[in-house]
Amino acid sequence: MRYLPLTDADRQKMLETIGAASVDALFVDVPKAARLAAPLDLPDHLGEIEVERAVARLAAKNLDAGSVPSFLGAGLYRHFVPAAVDYLIQRGEFLTAYTPYQPEISQGTLQALFEFQTQVALLTGMEIANASLYDGATAAAEAMLMARRLSRRERVLVSGGLHPHYRDVARTMAGGVIEVLPPKLGGGEELASKVDGTTACVVVQNPDFFGNIRDLSGISAACAAAGALLVVVVTEALSLGAIRSPGEMGADIVAAEGQSFGNGLNFGGPTVGLLACREKFLRQMPGRLCGQTVDIEGRRGWVLTLSTREQHIRREKATSNICTNSGLCALAFTIHAALLGEEGLKRLAAINHEKAVALAERLGRLPGCEVTTPAFFNEFTLRLPLPAASAVERLAEDGVLAGVPLSRLYPEAEALANHLLVAVTEVTEESDMAALAAGLEGLLP
Repeated sequence: MRYLPLTDADRQKMLETIGAASVDALFVDVPKAARLAAPLDLPDHLGEIEVERAVARLAAKNLDAGSVPSFLGAGLYRHFVPAAVDYLIQRGEFLTAYTPYQPEISQGTLQALFEFQTQVALLTGMEIANASLYDGATAAAEAMLMARRLSRRERVLVSGGLHPHYRDVARTMAGGVIEVLPPKLGGGEELASKVDGTTACVVVQNPDFFGNIRDLSGISAACAAAGALLVVVVTEALSLGAIRSPGEMGADIVAAEGQSFGNGLNFGGPTVGLLACREKFLRQMPGRLCGQTVDIEGRRGWVLTLSTREQHIRREKATSNICTNSGLCALAFTIHAALLGEEGLKRLAAINHEKAVALAERLGRLPGCEVTTPAFFNEFTLRLPLPAASAVERLAEDGVLAGVPLSRLYPEAEALANHLLVAVTEVTEESDMAALAAGLEGLLP
């Protein structure tokens, strides 16, 4: 929507209507000490065409992942989104200013959410899923709060392989006693021995932030023995097309980021949070859940069957203060997943893994470089013989986005300064891999 400022006549008419002599008179109650003595040092107003040119010049300073070889991942991934996804989500029935839930007029939206929930439950190997949350990080924090309500315990034990941004969101939203283990590049951290009778839940990411694929069966058994819950976080949902689902490994709650299906990078958002759990935990699930029913004439239909939010029930009884879901992003997820189907999902996951393996082998042969992730899906950690941040900067100058230096997310960990997180997807071409390998080789001492 374009910004159309008011005219002086518009302002004068509004002031006359409310009985104010001037705009300054509206702010007479604000103490002078809190008011600016002069206008902000900002450029004067411009015409529409001048504004477009100025914004275009600013945008041209970006090096976007779609225009150059890109190996950025770390929680958000560039995947191919079929044109049918954007076409369908922009139909008038779906693209609204506010997500409609009234069952008498919103059967399409409700059915789409029902299908979304079914897909998420199947992908994660869980019994039920909700109609989405904001993103993966908020879903993970809600999962921790949910585990505390269920266990009536406070302590949350967090793996060092959890995405640092998820960890920070959890500390902000969940608070309380959150014990985070130090990062371990090659996986294999010891969690089971740290679970005790005070533990509400253990939070583990799979594949973890460094790319390691983990077998969660052992920690699942330890949680069950101690009466704690296992929360599994998945930041790359496509990995569920190739590796065992969290449900198969004994997870109690699964929180995931669904951006990989149907949604672009969008400069970091919006995305879609997935939350699934075992059916016995249904009453403590945050957000909302759509169900299938029949009307008085026996015709199939869909309704909101659970919505334990403060909009619908007393604030003290609410399970979440997230006031909406990612409706349109969830719809894009559903359409893309439906277009892929089960076999398409497996093939796409296999392509991602094969390309990642090929690149890891190529980069691992460079002098002084080492892949430190023993088993991975489409993302791995590479140790360089020089600081990874400087390598990334120099390659970006040549039009290659080499990945995410771990120093960006772990600035306090000097031991990680030379490590680079590299992601590969189906859109990565052979020429992209060659450009990265040649660029890195040119920087090596």
